[in-house]
Amino acid sequence: MKLVHAEYNPMHNSIDINHYDGYILRIDRNQAESGIRTTPNSQRHLNALAIDDPLEYSLLALGGEMQAWVDADDSLEVF
Repeated sequence: MKLVHAEYNPMHNSIDINHYDGYILRIDRNQAESGIRTTPNSQRHLNALAIDDPLEYSLLALGGEMQAWVDADDSLEVF
């Protein structure tokens, strides 16, 4: 799947992805984050990711890797 453009939609709290075939995919952030365990700090980073880099957010949501990203963000281990 080739993604052309993704942007945060504040009216719906969603990520709108415009596909090269003319399709628009909307990711509802409330549904995408419904089963994710977050701390206030990781939720802040998740909000910033959705607004600043919506394509990366959509790849995490569609790939099922959002919990791993949040866990890595909350981790205090040095990599």
